[in-house]
Amino acid sequence: MKKTIFLIAVLAFISCKKDSQEPFGKSTEKTETYSEGESEETKTPEELGKSIFEGKGNCTSCHQVDQKVIGPSIQEIAKIYKDKKGDIVTFLKGNGEPIVDPSQFAVMKTNFPVTQAMSDEELKAIETYIYSNLK
Repeated sequence: MKKTIFLIAVLAFISCKKDSQEPFGKSTEKTETYSEGESEETKTPEELGKSIFEGKGNCTSCHQVDQKVIGPSIQEIAKIYKDKKGDIVTFLKGNGEPIVDPSQFAVMKTNFPVTQAMSDEELKAIETYIYSNLK
């Protein structure tokens, strides 16, 4: 038992060891931070929208690009919002009436806490991504 604990401690120490020693609080390298899912490259609004739509927004669990699953397809959403001059961002904030499939509004309404926690930039990116699928 003691050997096991000693082995775990040695492995933990080795895995935490740095290759180069830097003075505490002094870094010579430029440090950049990125939020989860971002790469070093700047994403276009469409790419950001797609990554949010498929990632933290979890929108793909109900919406696919070209087919109705639980909710309408992305293409259908884009077409109806364009034709009716709707505001996707306002809807995602919970401040707009459903215009695509009002019968499914109760299902969508449960997701508003997720979209309401998003920034205007993120919501606008989702809107851009949705419109990019317009056929």
